Amino acid sequence: MNTIKIRTTQHVEVAYPVASVGDRIVAHLIDLVVYFVWCVMWAIVKEMTDMVGEVFLAIVVMLPIVFYHLLCEIFLHGQSIGKMARDIKVVKLNGEAPSIGDYLLRWVFRLIDTTISQGFVAVVTIAVSNKGQRLGDMAAGTSVIRMRAVRRREAVAVNIEEGYQVRFPEVHLLTDTDVALIRKLLFKAEKYHNYELLEKMAERVKEITGIQTDMAEWEFLQTVVKDYHHYTHGDIVV
Repeated sequence: MNTIKIRTTQHVEVAYPVASVGDRIVAHLIDLVVYFVWCVMWAIVKEMTDMVGEVFLAIVVMLPIVFYHLLCEIFLHGQSIGKMARDIKVVKLNGEAPSIGDYLLRWVFRLIDTTISQGFVAVVTIAVSNKGQRLGDMAAGTSVIRMRAVRRREAVAVNIEEGYQVRFPEVHLLTDTDVALIRKLLFKAEKYHNYELLEKMAERVKEITGIQTDMAEWEFLQTVVKDYHHYTHGDIVV
């Protein structure tokens, strides 16, 4: 499975598995089911009342379908109902949050990628691209990733290599509670892709310990956790 590395705005480099062609096809089929249910619902409304005109009905039914993917990706942060079901999401390759303009580009190119070509162009470009991009993704600088299911045990595990050398001896000024909180925040940042709290935590740790470093917040806090466990457990691997 291909992966892409994305550097977040907090200077944290995170690797994500690229959503497969199969994942994206299944997501698209689920979205088609949503279209079908929407049409059936309005067909029932039409049968139950004569107050709905043909033109009005056509507008009410078709407009949400035409703008479905654009509106979903804007308001559901890069996901449609199908993408949510498959646990995949549109992301910007430069680590920034996709803008409305990015989603608009993807939506416009959908006409070529899926509508006119019946999905052929999308399938081919995604298959040959090592970043899992269709034409719309290439134009917008986006890709579709599979959201990783992060297990808490894996996220907070501390693996200390044999012969590990403590980088910051000042960690002895921290408490077990401090380090437990750091590990909890690292886990949440990885699971929910929210790294803003790490910056505040890193500043707090530096304030307590007096450590001065230019390390990125993620790397710094991981190192602090390792150093603390080496300091408190000796050569024991946790």
